[in-house]
Amino acid sequence: MDTPILVLNTGSSSVKYELVDPGTRGRAAKGLIERIGQERGRLTHRNGDDPPYVRDRPFPGHGEALDALMEAFAAAGPDLAPVAVGHRVVHGGDRFTGAALIDDDVIAAIEELSPLAPLHNPVNLTGIRLAQKVFPDVPQVAVFDTAFHLTLPPEAYTYAVPRDWRERLGVRRYGFHGTSYAYVSRRAAAVLGRDLAELNLIVLHLGNGASATAISGGRSVDTSMGLTPLEGLVMGTRSGDVDPALGGYLARTNGMDAQQVEHALTHDSGLLALAGTGDMREVRARDDDEARLALAVYTRRIRKYVGAYYALLGRVDAIVFTGGIGENDPLTRAAALKGLDRLGITVDTELNESEHRGEREVSPPTAEVPVLVIPTDEEQEIAHQTLTLLT
Repeated sequence: MDTPILVLNTGSSSVKYELVDPGTRGRAAKGLIERIGQERGRLTHRNGDDPPYVRDRPFPGHGEALDALMEAFAAAGPDLAPVAVGHRVVHGGDRFTGAALIDDDVIAAIEELSPLAPLHNPVNLTGIRLAQKVFPDVPQVAVFDTAFHLTLPPEAYTYAVPRDWRERLGVRRYGFHGTSYAYVSRRAAAVLGRDLAELNLIVLHLGNGASATAISGGRSVDTSMGLTPLEGLVMGTRSGDVDPALGGYLARTNGMDAQQVEHALTHDSGLLALAGTGDMREVRARDDDEARLALAVYTRRIRKYVGAYYALLGRVDAIVFTGGIGENDPLTRAAALKGLDRLGITVDTELNESEHRGEREVSPPTAEVPVLVIPTDEEQEIAHQTLTLLT
């Protein structure tokens, strides 16, 4: 690989990594370290087509996990000599409009923004600091989930809340899944054989976390997630849109404080609350009232956002599904777009239910608005942005 970039996605209890060549879109290796800080950790490392290198042992902290990553490359290959390390950072606030070369000022800014993403930014910083120790002479780059959405116009990102909240506390819509949207929108343009600058797209990133974004000319003009990743669509364990007065109501009637309400809406809601599981595959496998209601609520919310963004854009050149559910669940795709035929949006049953898993069109050839499935590749996008910044 001519330009190998190590991509690190550091989570609270996991590290996902890939060694990527953004020039050729090739991967030399990838891996996942799971259950960090728990009794039964696991590292799974894949070097090309070789059998996976697996180690089951505890990883008390992220430092031990990164040591294990280095051991995996040494034992199973390939040689690890990256020209740069690209890091996923969830929240860049309104300070970072793109990838940033990491220095002390960038680290301080990420730290200051941690109250906006308390579950993510601190562990993202842990990954950065550990990588700096392991690769002291290699450039480190932060790629922010929020950066893609800083093209939102003021009427899209402004909440109608007190000025002090907006100006002093940074209360506004930020949006997330930005690395996914950047990658998927470029690939959608390639599939359509058109210039991204001329396209209006509605992209639906449906996974355990889920969001919708209206993209015009490659720029985000509206998105469903807001100040935090809680707003918008129904998700695996997150509620999505609810009445803002819900917290006050629960405080008065159930004695709950703000942290308890936020925790419940983030971790105990969504599909989990409606069907007893946050895994769409398990919901799909059932045929009972709870599961049917969960699916109806989930897809109805998506359909509402598609309609709203269609009205906002005025013209839509494609609907794009991505993310684990968006890429792999044809029933969700069909249900989410049901009844939109008058808008030129429909899916072809045979194409939609095909076992093909690559980039593809699932609408009839004559459809006014193509419906695409584009597998996302956030690691490739992080590598791409890292290389672009450094060259």
